[in-house]
Amino acid sequence: MIEKKELSNTTIVDEKKQRSLWQEAWRRFRKNRMAMVGLTFITFLVIVSLTTLIIDLVTHNAIYNEYVVKQDLFSRLNGPSKQHIFGQDEFGRDMLLRMLWGARYSLFTGGIAIILALCAGGILGAVSGYYGGATDTIIMRVMDVLLAIPSMLLATAIVAALGTSIWNVMIAIAIAYIPTFARTVRAAVLTVKDQDFIEAARAIGCSNRELILKYIIPNSLAPIIVQATLGLAGAILSIAGLSFLGLGIQPPTPEWGAMLSNARTYIRDAWHVTVIPGLGIMLTILSLNLMGDGLRDAMDPKLKN
Repeated sequence: MIEKKELSNTTIVDEKKQRSLWQEAWRRFRKNRMAMVGLTFITFLVIVSLTTLIIDLVTHNAIYNEYVVKQDLFSRLNGPSKQHIFGQDEFGRDMLLRMLWGARYSLFTGGIAIILALCAGGILGAVSGYYGGATDTIIMRVMDVLLAIPSMLLATAIVAALGTSIWNVMIAIAIAYIPTFARTVRAAVLTVKDQDFIEAARAIGCSNRELILKYIIPNSLAPIIVQATLGLAGAILSIAGLSFLGLGIQPPTPEWGAMLSNARTYIRDAWHVTVIPGLGIMLTILSLNLMGDGLRDAMDPKLKN
């Protein structure tokens, strides 16, 4: 019996040693039920967004023009029914189709904005953390100035200056989130850059550029991925807020914030025109936050069993 227990313990230890960092993180992430619920919902939205994009490309926007933006004023503000599960909006358009098409604008716009912010902020944070000294001081003081301005207020000012369009919204959100990623990457770089394998790479003649791109940043991805997930939730909320204020994506584009803004006048007469877009925004933000919390727990070495 003792030999069997020793063998089983040895097998478990060997299996743990064979797992990579990402395999171990995924194993621990799957054990978090709430995080998996969030991942499932976001995966569904991504599939819906890609499906609507393919449909528009194949049909040359025929379905979009016929069913998503075409108005039917004789059926305006009709409640949920068998033909229209989510009801119809103030112009008689099907709410379900508009929610499905709107997911693409919220996810893709927020995702591109966060990618831009991550690239710019990541470069600034990596340079600041690696070189230190005057370079670090100058970059971080500029980031401090940007952080002193609320991200939503900064994005609103940028969009008001550049004009209302999808690209201007993405640029505004990206600029607002650059300081967050710069500080996150800088902290990760400061943690990694003095470790032994970096000194070994420097000893064999690696340049500073190679050290940053090949060794430091790949070993700093865990906190960056977590911050990107949480930042995407904030970006989607900011995009919806800008659209609600009339500075974001403009009608008749079915963006959830714009749908909520246009429908607030009818909240007493037709509850569904405001509740459904609001629920879509809320569930998306909640799912991304659950994913971010799950990733943070899965990638934190202090929480390993």
